[in-house]
Amino acid sequence: MQKNKAFGGEAVYTFITSMQPPLLIYNSLTRQKEVFKPLSPPFVGLYLCGPTVYGKAHLGHARSAIAFDVVVRYLRQLDYKVRFVRNITDVGHLERDLDEGEDKVAKQARLEEVSPMEVAQRYTNSYRKNMEMLNVLPPSIEPCASGHIPEQIEMITSIIQKGLAYLVDGSVYFDVVKYNQVGHTYGLLSGRILSEMRVGTRALSGQEVKKNAADFALWKKATPSHIMRWPSPWGEGFPGWHIECTAIGSKYLGAQFDIHAGGLDLLFPHHECEIAQAQAACATNLATYWMHNNLVTIDGAKMGKSLGNFITLDEFFEGNHPSLDQPYSPMALRFCMLQTHYRSTLSFSLDAVKAAHQGYRKLMNGWYILCKLQQDGAVEEKGGIDDSIYAECAACYSAMNDDFNTAKVLASLYHLLKKINGLYYGTLAYAAISKSALHTLTTTYTTFLIDILGFKEDHQATFADGVEVILTLYKKAKAENGYDQVESIRSALRKMGVAIKDHHSGASWEYLS
Repeated sequence: MQKNKAFGGEAVYTFITSMQPPLLIYNSLTRQKEVFKPLSPPFVGLYLCGPTVYGKAHLGHARSAIAFDVVVRYLRQLDYKVRFVRNITDVGHLERDLDEGEDKVAKQARLEEVSPMEVAQRYTNSYRKNMEMLNVLPPSIEPCASGHIPEQIEMITSIIQKGLAYLVDGSVYFDVVKYNQVGHTYGLLSGRILSEMRVGTRALSGQEVKKNAADFALWKKATPSHIMRWPSPWGEGFPGWHIECTAIGSKYLGAQFDIHAGGLDLLFPHHECEIAQAQAACATNLATYWMHNNLVTIDGAKMGKSLGNFITLDEFFEGNHPSLDQPYSPMALRFCMLQTHYRSTLSFSLDAVKAAHQGYRKLMNGWYILCKLQQDGAVEEKGGIDDSIYAECAACYSAMNDDFNTAKVLASLYHLLKKINGLYYGTLAYAAISKSALHTLTTTYTTFLIDILGFKEDHQATFADGVEVILTLYKKAKAENGYDQVESIRSALRKMGVAIKDHHSGASWEYLS
């Protein structure tokens, strides 16, 4: 990086950000990192597969949400105008992700003896609450599958008209073999070969109605007992799981948009089917870049609700799980997720959570200290540690530009933290740092810790709790005739908009009107 002592703080910071390499994104479609080139800059369309709302959100849901929350935050930091769409699946997702069986939401409703939409609403609310606790930004649009039945029917109709789907007794199936015969490739995303997919496929209930084992449902005929059903040109039924995201993504982001994201477990068959549907209906791959976060494992096994080895977010936050020794904060979990690159497997353990809790607190303490550091002590010209500070600040951006490598960002923030602690506790003299370097340090540390990585204060104490503690000190000082301290406390609270009221039973406080 070029050095220029004449630069002021803001100019140095701008120089560091402007000299970074272009943003690279690993594209699952091409299996390589590619320079990010949005279709219509500065606008970016990003679609994330959201939850199927038949139970409480677990650690796997958190990993996907946090990973792509950081992607959205960083793109916005780069001044892109991001439309972020995250769907809610409340119909059509059948057991074991197959084309036969009971709807997951409907099954839970039957178990709870309530309406399916009541189940969907309850767990949608629960999911949103968990995301807010994790400081995951809300999407620009959060559509649900049941609210977009017309769009799904319209897309299915288009695929039938192209001759790439067929009707069997009120159900509609995508014809994968025909799709390949007209020049497309089913397996483009996953790398799977159709002939190999068909060999050895085990027989499943309802499989005999398909032309080929690899064909998948676009629309399912509702049985008499099926509650969630809608009218369609093919009779009453409900949409298949895959058509939902293709139809919704196209509606809000266009037939071709920039980024489609989701968990690695969705790559096949869900995302593979999405591409096939989009090619059949619109002649596009739906998205330019396909991004996938890796899985969370417990004891070496994939974690998930369907496998029965999951930890819900509520259990994590409340400490109500055998794997935990106490409640842990949402920010500890966020740190735990971000200290591993999103494309790497995250091995969950109690030790990892404890280390994440400590790491989060250390970085936040550094931020509080940084807010207190006075620029007056810094020298005007270049200090002795300026180069190392500039290098670590630049490294934060380089890491993010290399496929959002949050693990490397955290490592650089730790290096900057050593400088912060040194300046605050006196092991580094203010003469060792210039005002420009201190400004760059402050701006970079805050930008990455708060704005991009999305950490916030996780302490649950309210303003009122703090005032009550101060009021206790006030009462003690008054009882001991410490009048100077009494007046000092009164004065400090007045500046905070709070007045202390003395009365015969003691003292209380109220907001100044």
